[in-house]
Amino acid sequence: MTPLLQVEAMSREFGGVKAVSDLSFAIDEGRIHSIIGPNGAGKTTLFNLITGVYTPTSGRIRLGGEDITALPTSARAARGIQRTFQNLQIFFNMTALENVMVGRHLALKPRFLPSLLRLPSMVRADAETEAQAVDLMHYVGLGTWIDADADAMPYGALKRLEIARALAAKPRLLLLDEPAAGLNPVETASIDELIKKIARAGTTVVLVEHDMKLVMGVSDHILVLDYGRKLAEGTAAEVRANPDVIRAYLGAGAA
Repeated sequence: MTPLLQVEAMSREFGGVKAVSDLSFAIDEGRIHSIIGPNGAGKTTLFNLITGVYTPTSGRIRLGGEDITALPTSARAARGIQRTFQNLQIFFNMTALENVMVGRHLALKPRFLPSLLRLPSMVRADAETEAQAVDLMHYVGLGTWIDADADAMPYGALKRLEIARALAAKPRLLLLDEPAAGLNPVETASIDELIKKIARAGTTVVLVEHDMKLVMGVSDHILVLDYGRKLAEGTAAEVRANPDVIRAYLGAGAA
């Protein structure tokens, strides 16, 4: 079976410095994959390459067998790639519900004239979008924040709001950049369960995260980066026992 995502011999240079170097790996559909490594290992750069923010210096990216290396971010989103960000990207001048609705509108076909005239078809579509956004807020555990302004929400709730907005576009591949960063242990455990829930529903999840307890608990497959190169990959047990990973990242106490 063709992997959902294939990265082939990909490199990205910034002023002669290779942030990602000759990297190849594959992501299977319907699983939870994690990418770990020290600060500066190239993890966020890799996310930016997959989503089209950066173009590789060399190499290719395939989604479902299709070469998407030259496609812009918008085209990749239309093909089912969505992401969250390490630093929250929330519309604070909107309500929580409107933030999620924005994610759904990105997946709808633009129809200028029906929108301008407020034809019944558009009224129905907007009502359906709002109902779906409400359902998604309940799904991620934000049912009590549906009527809230985004700027009134606590940090942990905003992390879930960004995930809900990404899910609104019905992604095939969801990239989560540090979803547990800044959260307390209770909030982190809830994010752990949400990630598993999303994967069980059929969305492939790729996770960049420094919380090793979360990573080891949710991941079907882990890729370890070191200075932009693949150091190791495998199951949580295989990565935890890998001496190169222990030396470079996890520390002797992790074995």
